[in-house]
Amino acid sequence: MSGKVEVVTEKIFEAALSIGTPWYIAGINFDESQRKLKIRVDFELGSRFAVPGDSAEHPVHDTVTKTYRHLNFFQHECELEVRVPRVKLPDGSVRQVNPPWAGKLSGFTLLFEAFVLLLCREMPFSGVARITGVSVHRVMALCARYVDAAVAAADLSEVRRLAIDETSRAKGHEYVTLFADEQARKVIYVAEGNEAATVEAFAVNLRAHHGKPTEIESVSIDMWPAFIRGVTDHLPNAQITFDKFHVISHASTAIDKMRRREQKLDPSLKGLRWLLLKDRSKLSPAQRTELDALLAHMTTKRTARAWQYREQLREILTRKQPNVVRALLHQWCTNVLRSKVEPMKEVAQMIRNHFEGILAWVS
Repeated sequence: MSGKVEVVTEKIFEAALSIGTPWYIAGINFDESQRKLKIRVDFELGSRFAVPGDSAEHPVHDTVTKTYRHLNFFQHECELEVRVPRVKLPDGSVRQVNPPWAGKLSGFTLLFEAFVLLLCREMPFSGVARITGVSVHRVMALCARYVDAAVAAADLSEVRRLAIDETSRAKGHEYVTLFADEQARKVIYVAEGNEAATVEAFAVNLRAHHGKPTEIESVSIDMWPAFIRGVTDHLPNAQITFDKFHVISHASTAIDKMRRREQKLDPSLKGLRWLLLKDRSKLSPAQRTELDALLAHMTTKRTARAWQYREQLREILTRKQPNVVRALLHQWCTNVLRSKVEPMKEVAQMIRNHFEGILAWVS
């Protein structure tokens, strides 16, 4: 009776693991003290196997025992202990067979790797390592292997509209630049640095993945001169646009510069940095009251006028009619340049220098 139960149990596990001919489960061992389930997998005598790059099937030369971490069965860690065959090819070389469940990283099954990748999308590597019991370094190596494979297989032939932006990766001035396909809404290239050569490197990568730099129609960037030069030189047919978020960011920086200057003579402005930089809609009632008290002194406090200029600029750039935006933005620049809010005058001059690119984003 016990023999029949063992056979039924093995058949159940074969079905659960999708193990089929010529593979079969040769035994199951559960170590209660270690809470570990070990499943031994073997192959039928006389089986022949193919190897990658050779479609013919060859007889077994010898075997090696390999262990693969698999998905847990309930709360118990599960391993497959597999007698993996090696075959001898006609040229005399000996090659190891890849079992159909083997993952890309040595020692894992495909299903276990899929589980790890799913977790990595939702949490830090350290959290994945804690849940799976796999070291952080192996989790990172697994992700790198799949990312490299996905990048190598990427087809960029349909990319026409780009968004380029840089972000700081460490303290100081170490930057990483991201290139995104605006239509597909996904990052397609990442490179160190934020220079014209970074755009050139993207153009080289684009060609390597069936894309053509001359077919890029538009590129959204900030007003960093190196990006402008890089796009002009290496994506020659692209229309450069400057998105409103970067423009507003420059205006916010101007507010803070004005506050820092003015607070040297007016201590009441200290501690108001985040109050001035946040959107009014995201302020608490108490913060709105404090902001309104500052704005009530518009005629005497240049920081208050700087805030007002930014909000006017934000409202102008939300409009969808290019001709209306052109007229309002031109008047805004004129008004600011006639003011005494020096940091905001720098923003107005910058907008004038890149006027058509900003309007292109609105269009």
